[in-house]
Amino acid sequence: MSKTLDVICLGRVAVDLYGEQVGARLEDMRTFAKYLGGSSGNVAHGTARQGLKSGMLARVGDEHMGRFVREELEREGVDTSHIITDKERLTALVVLGIKDSETFPLIFYRDNCADQAIVPEDISEDYIASAKCLAITGTHLSNPSSREAVLTALRYARKHGVKTALDVDYRPVLWGLTSLGDGETRYIESSSVTDSLQEVLSLFDLIVGTEEEFHIAGGSDDSVTALKNVRELTEAELVCKRGPLGCSVFTDDIGESLDDGITIRGVRVDVLNVLGAGDAFMSGLLRGYINGESWEQSCRYANACGALVVSRHGCSPAMPTKEELDYYLENESDIPRPDQDAALNHLHRVTTREKEWPELCVLAFDHRAQFVEMARQADIDVSHIPYLKKLIWQAAQETAQEYGLEGKAGILCDSTFGMDVLNDATGFGDNVTKRWWVGRPIELPGSRPLQLEHGNIGTQLASWPKEQVVKCLVFYHPNDDAELKVQQESLLKEVYDACCATGNDLLVEVILPKSMPQSDVVNGKHYYHQTMSRLYDIGIKPDWWKLPPLTLPEWESVDALIDENDAHCRGVLLLGLDAPINQLKAGFEVSLKSKYVKGFAVGRTLFGEPSKQWMHGVLDDEAFVQRVKANFLALIYFWRSN
Repeated sequence: MSKTLDVICLGRVAVDLYGEQVGARLEDMRTFAKYLGGSSGNVAHGTARQGLKSGMLARVGDEHMGRFVREELEREGVDTSHIITDKERLTALVVLGIKDSETFPLIFYRDNCADQAIVPEDISEDYIASAKCLAITGTHLSNPSSREAVLTALRYARKHGVKTALDVDYRPVLWGLTSLGDGETRYIESSSVTDSLQEVLSLFDLIVGTEEEFHIAGGSDDSVTALKNVRELTEAELVCKRGPLGCSVFTDDIGESLDDGITIRGVRVDVLNVLGAGDAFMSGLLRGYINGESWEQSCRYANACGALVVSRHGCSPAMPTKEELDYYLENESDIPRPDQDAALNHLHRVTTREKEWPELCVLAFDHRAQFVEMARQADIDVSHIPYLKKLIWQAAQETAQEYGLEGKAGILCDSTFGMDVLNDATGFGDNVTKRWWVGRPIELPGSRPLQLEHGNIGTQLASWPKEQVVKCLVFYHPNDDAELKVQQESLLKEVYDACCATGNDLLVEVILPKSMPQSDVVNGKHYYHQTMSRLYDIGIKPDWWKLPPLTLPEWESVDALIDENDAHCRGVLLLGLDAPINQLKAGFEVSLKSKYVKGFAVGRTLFGEPSKQWMHGVLDDEAFVQRVKANFLALIYFWRSN
């Protein structure tokens, strides 16, 4: 059978609920971050990020957490065709916190959990045969039912020439050796666990573990003796993880010292927490092992993956991507502390995005002051504005459906008058036919210097869905006085840093103040180029830019600037500034010469006049929706016909 997969992972898959208050007791945690977890789930996720074709063989519950696990794996490209939905059991949970770099209160909720209930009948021989490697984690050997499933998978693997790898993954609590709440203890001597592991060691081609994990597998508290005991039972290649010291590989006889193996030194980082390091190590190691690379190179991948993960919060989200890891290894001598390197951290952010938007047609109605002014002129209460925004949202939905814009439609809407719209437009997951690009403003309308409408950005984003894009409009000019620049730049940098922390995309909209010069060019660079260049210089790399239509030479300079500073930028959206549709058409034609212009985000041009007429009673609801639709359709036509 052809090998369509590089690796199939069989073992624990769960949901990690990670306490966010580092240094606190688990009892005192206020909030938790939700991540994909479980050692095998992490390895499937990590190997996929390293460019391998990975598959996950497991059970999850028929509930929200089970769907989360499946969707998280699928987002990374993991094959989930053999993840079974268990109708009778719940997905396993892990609740944990970070007290310090070596202390992590940890509770496994695995009583009759779905992944532990896997049985031999769940194992497809053809599926196992389709992979180059089968990766097992040791926990599934602790339970009679899952143990038989593992042995069945191993038999199929041996039959079809599939490499077999074991991550010992020793958790005493999961072998029943500690109290249920003591998930933190990493090692307890147990002859029964040793016997259980030793019964299967001969079935593996590769065995990976920490020194303590080899102690339990080899039945000795001396690392060299333990490795020698393991060697008597298996011809597998042994990889012993040694923390900051790196790792040692034994392909044949064991010497008298761990350094007698092929020893590859580790990477120095500031350790936030060691959880997840082993899964990251295994992910990097399998990349090299399965691709037939040398042990030196494979272990370089492994050590670097582990080092990057221990410096970040969480396990699976901290896993590096292939591009990120390759960048680090290529520039290792210039990055003494990868956990503190801005370029590396940015690369992690932009290469782990969940969805691409190659084209966007966005109806922007996040305006607040303009709607309030229209209501004042029409002598109606502002309480009508939320209802009007719902009608605009209706027009956007009908337009997207009629024009076939699935996965290419978006809105910009505010929470002041449009919270119901934001809630309705958010939460479709990976459903391409229903998911919208949703932007949400944070600036106080018209503020200069920039101010945020609802206070501190960190407080705001704590309650935002991750999929909502933070839109920040700044009235900025390169000729502003120094004090004004500092005020605006420092707040915008704070917003950018907050988005990096939460994972929300950031769209920066730049408009030159009307009171300032608009078209003078200094040193051959137009004002928008100078503004963008300045923001890049101070470390702000927006996921999106929102700019007015520019000339062809200006777009060429913008493209070159983005190429130089952030080639992973999602793109540029064109703003309208209430210009007539025919005038925007000319700007569209020129902008399409830019490789970064991905679409438009236009508002008043589409809804301005119809909104005034609706507020004055000239248009009823249906007529208003039809007018906005007609305008939106016309603009989409102009955009796509160029």
